[in-house]
Order: sequence, then structure tokens, then C-alpha cells
Amino acid sequence: MPFVPHEVGFIISVPVFLASAVAVVFLGVQLAKYGDALATLTGWGRLFVGSILVALATSLPELSHNFTAVRIDEPELALGDVLGSNIVNILVLAVVALLFGGRRFLQQVAPEQGYLIVLAAIMTGLAVMLAAWHALAPGPLTEANLWQIGFSSIFLLVVYVIGMRLVYQHPAVSQEEGEDDVGISLGRAWVMFGIVSLGVVVSGIFLAQSAAWIAEASGVSSGIVGILAVSIVTSMPEVSATIGAARLGAADLAVAGIYGSCVFNITILAYSDFFLRSGVILNTAEPAHFVAGGIAVGLILFGGLLIWGCHRFSQPVIVTGLALIAVVYLLGAVQVALLGAPG
Repeated sequence: MPFVPHEVGFIISVPVFLASAVAVVFLGVQLAKYGDALATLTGWGRLFVGSILVALATSLPELSHNFTAVRIDEPELALGDVLGSNIVNILVLAVVALLFGGRRFLQQVAPEQGYLIVLAAIMTGLAVMLAAWHALAPGPLTEANLWQIGFSSIFLLVVYVIGMRLVYQHPAVSQEEGEDDVGISLGRAWVMFGIVSLGVVVSGIFLAQSAAWIAEASGVSSGIVGILAVSIVTSMPEVSATIGAARLGAADLAVAGIYGSCVFNITILAYSDFFLRSGVILNTAEPAHFVAGGIAVGLILFGGLLIWGCHRFSQPVIVTGLALIAVVYLLGAVQVALLGAPG
């Protein structure tokens, strides 16, 4: 697919970025909508939808964006998007919980969701530690790969499969699920899901390319663009899906969608690694990636702590904790921006 040369400036790159961002947001929202319709029509249930179908559907922008980022030799952009998206996901959960009752919202979440939360923290932490291993002690082992996929990425996939198996050996007790007519046939739901998915992939391609142009034209690291800009855009479907679940009174669906997305996002690094010809994707980490990864792990665990303690902590404590997540995100964004500033 032909793209505008890399020398393109803000005059072209910014409008392309904004247009593709709007498309990703709109199509991602529609993707979650038709995914939820499929879950109702097939009888799969909200918890399965949250941690598998909705998580996958709302992560398609990250998936398509990262595939393109590594194909245009911008692995730092892909890594930044994944880590930044996991931070934004927890921010989304905190804001939605604040808007929909704080402690009351979190009390609707089944304790068994803790297995998924721990897996999200482990997957994100492993990605950071494997990247740090190469940075501190580079060698043949950290560069080793199998069919263009680094051993570090293969290890993440193995942990994902084992972890998800353990999660589904401890199914959560779901809240009462609605049986409302979704107003669409099963066949049409599958067709629309496929069409919208294709649109998300195409939009993600333009989003990645335009983000790379902006990074080059501004002199800002592409990793910083991924952490601070692209991650917000590609997380917009999670925003809509989480708010929609909260409006339905399905906090389990919201939390499973958020943390399921965090888990799946890390596996995107492994899938993207196959398209990277210049090395192993985790080996491209910059200082900003380590800051973002540390913040992501901390917020994932802190969000889990608030969910675990929602029956023990008072409403003011829960609200303060949720607000603190937003404060940490802002402070982290400032630190990442300072690390990536030109010069």
C-alpha cells in the first residue's frame, strides 16, 4: 500500500492521524456493539464476552496499529502503544467507577475476577522484565528467535495460555444477565462484525503510519508518541464498552473487558514480533517504556486492590483511590513526555 514519503510534515500527517483516530474510535465502538450482540445471540454470556470477545474486539485497533508499526520499522511505537494502552485501560476503569457509584460499582464485581487481574499484572510485568534483561545484559539468548518470533515473545504466549486456562478454572459468579432482544439476526451480526473488524484494521494502518510521520517531523521519539497519543486513541473502544457495561449494571463485564484487554494487549507484542525483521520487539525498549511499564503494573495491581477491598474500605477511601489512579496517570504522562522531549 503506498504511503506518503517519510518527509511529510504536520500539514499532512496531523489530519491523517486525526481522521484515522476518529475512524478507530467509531469503528471500535461498533465492533464492541456487534460483539456483544453475538454473545447474546449465541448464548456465550457476559463474562465470556468481557474477557475474550470484547477484550479482543476492543483491542483490534492496537493489533492492526502494531502490525503496521513494526512493518514500517517502528517497533518502539508498537511497544509504547501496548504499555500506554494498559495504563489508559485502568484510567478508564477508575473514571467509570467514579461516575457510576465508586464503592457500589466495585462491589458488583465477583471476587474471582482477581485471577484475571493478577494475570494482567504478571503479563505486563514480564514484558517489562524481559525488556530490561536485554537492556542490562544483552546477549545471544535475548536475541534468539524462532520463525522471526523472539523467545521472549514465545514465553509471553505460553504464560498467556496457561494463565487464561487458570482463569477459566475459576469462573466468576455472574450478575443476572439481560435477555433483551438485540434487534439483529445472528447472520447479520456476524457479517457486520467482520466488516467493522476490517475497517478497524485499515484505520489502524493509517494511524500507525501517520503517528510515525508526526514523530519524525517533530523530533519526538516514536515510543513517546505511542505511549501518550496512540494509546489513548486505540483505547477509545474500551471507554465505550466499559461505559456501556456500567449502564447495564454489568460491572463484571466492564472489569473483565478492561483487564482482559490488558492481558491480550501484551500478547500483541508476540504477534507483532513475527512481522519485525530487524530484531526482537522487546529489545527495542527505551527509558520511557520502562517508566510506562512500571506505571502500568502498579495501576493494574492498585485497581485490583480497590476491587478486593471494596467491601472493607469506606466510600471516601475508594473514591480517593480511584482519583489517585488519575493523578498517577497524569504524573506518569508528564515524566514520559520529559523523557522523550527533543534534545
